Amino acid sequence: MIYLRYKVHSLYTCYITLYNIKESNATMNITNIFSNINPKEVIKNLPDAVFVVDFDGKIMWANEKASIIFESQINQLKGLVFDEIVVNGLELAEQSYSRRSSVVTGAFSANGKEFFVEINARKYIEQYFITIRDITTMTNVLAAAEQTGRLNKEKNIMLTRLSNEIKSPLQSIIGFSQALIDGLGGEINEKQDKYVRIINKNSAELLYFMDKLIEFSQAESSLMNISKHPFDLINTIQTIVKNNESQLNAKKLVINYNFDDFNKKTVYSNENAVRIVLQNILETSIKLTESGSISIKVDHPELEITEKLAENKDSTAFVRITFTDTGIGFAESELDDLFEPYSHLEKINKKTIARSITLGTVSTLVKRLGGIIWVNSEVMKGSSFFVILPVEK
Repeated sequence: MIYLRYKVHSLYTCYITLYNIKESNATMNITNIFSNINPKEVIKNLPDAVFVVDFDGKIMWANEKASIIFESQINQLKGLVFDEIVVNGLELAEQSYSRRSSVVTGAFSANGKEFFVEINARKYIEQYFITIRDITTMTNVLAAAEQTGRLNKEKNIMLTRLSNEIKSPLQSIIGFSQALIDGLGGEINEKQDKYVRIINKNSAELLYFMDKLIEFSQAESSLMNISKHPFDLINTIQTIVKNNESQLNAKKLVINYNFDDFNKKTVYSNENAVRIVLQNILETSIKLTESGSISIKVDHPELEITEKLAENKDSTAFVRITFTDTGIGFAESELDDLFEPYSHLEKINKKTIARSITLGTVSTLVKRLGGIIWVNSEVMKGSSFFVILPVEK
């Protein structure tokens, strides 16, 4: 027993000794690696420009990357004042050092070309060590994105303000062509009647499309007020259904309501935005459904869903509105960009683009109201649209 214990102890001692030798070798290897590195070579080959600048702003040293970025020989850079090549360079170097963060500014090459740089600075023995990265490409991308966003905003405002000028001529064409069809302008022959009906139909379709486009522009623009107030959600839903009775009756579609699990008399949101959202979803369901029914359910979502939208809010602070139809549904490939009108520009057809603009309005307004929307669908089996909105102050 004593012999066995001695044997185990000896093996353990050998293991510890070997482990220590191994660790010691590893440490020695790492030390050897770093001892073989020349700091000047590292700085020389850094992907960023490096400058050593004294506290008076004079450039004492620069690496090869600096000569590439500033299109000057290293000897030409030495002796220059840092502010000559970087706008407010010394001041921003101090700012970067004191804040321990990068600073963005403009810079100039030897031939006067202006570009954008990111500066990081540290102090060491009365000198600044400054790294500079050329971010011109990234800045141009951001500037282009900002300009695109601004132009899109201006376009939306323009369309919103011109809505009456756009729609009034179409409404006149529809009205006068309908009067001719009804015989108010006198008798017309069969061929004329055919042409007038085509004019009337196409004008009505164009007016509908322009209505949806202007509605989408309004939803995206800053002109649409999303202030919130209390209103009766159930009454709003029933009013929307009543306004669509003619389309429902034309297809003999049945509307089923389920409000049993919803216990609020009023909700706190923007009634106009909610009305547009629900109208557009119902419109889409009607167009997708040739026979059968559309069910509208209002309840409160599960707690695990609401926790992702807001902290310290129980499920009664939100409402879930579900539209389920028995229509043709959507293919799986359509669901990813169903609410993105701009993704359909390459494959435009009249029905697809009108539907995507309609649902794009829905998505935009739901986001502005602080909610979420998604769709479950199966081809030839129908679709379910789910909208969750916050409904408390």
